[in-house]
Amino acid sequence: MKPILVAGATGNVGSQVVAQLRSRDIPVRALSRNPPAGGVRGDLAKPETIAPALDGVDTVFLMLTGPAETLVPTVSLLGERVKRVVFLSSGAVDDSLAEQDNAIGAWHRTVEEAIEAAGLEWTFLRPHGFATNTLAWAPSIRADGVVRGAYGEASMPLIHEKDIAAVAVEALTGDGHTGAKYALTGTRPMTQAEQVRIIGEAAGRPARWEEIPLEEARAAMLTKMPDFIVDTMLAGFQGLVTKPGEVTSTVQDVTGRPGLDFEVWAADHAAAFR
Repeated sequence: MKPILVAGATGNVGSQVVAQLRSRDIPVRALSRNPPAGGVRGDLAKPETIAPALDGVDTVFLMLTGPAETLVPTVSLLGERVKRVVFLSSGAVDDSLAEQDNAIGAWHRTVEEAIEAAGLEWTFLRPHGFATNTLAWAPSIRADGVVRGAYGEASMPLIHEKDIAAVAVEALTGDGHTGAKYALTGTRPMTQAEQVRIIGEAAGRPARWEEIPLEEARAAMLTKMPDFIVDTMLAGFQGLVTKPGEVTSTVQDVTGRPGLDFEVWAADHAAAFR
């Protein structure tokens, strides 16, 4: 059996893909700029560092780790060397648009188009809100049990990284997934304020949301992310106040089991918030 190359193998999703493939006794080649024990070193922005890892590989799990333009040359290399790619894209991609009006969607669609043009068998995973994004709240929850931000009533179905990985593993190892664009969500929408409360309960320390002025929240986010990402996220949160994120059944449909509730994610990561 040929190994499957997993890029971003130390990330939240990539590490789960590696673990779930290994649990099925499927050989894995774990690729990262800082690889785990037994992994291989490579930078997706530098195709020459990826080429050696492709020997004997025909299936790749791919993700975007920087600007889309840096990944396009690597996609071209994959088109020459492998057969199948499962790409961790984004729910921000809108197929109804000829040109994406969302910066995050535009980045990911650029890579999708390169994969399509490369002649690969492909599957696109398009998750919406990641539960792991709430790890950004850990310092403030540990400090005083208060998360301060804008749009606390923004409601979305956050997805556990284990569920994203489970769908990825099915697409990497099974048939019938070529050409699929899988919209992935959690099991039910909940507000940011509810997310904070649930995390606090799992961590065994009360936690609450505190609404602050938009410009104050934006300034705090700008210390961690570029402005176009911050503004895209805030616009998304604003829309989710009046129109909660929709739930898809894709995890159940592809894996044959129900998706994991946010409470499960909070319990799995409770130590980060204590």
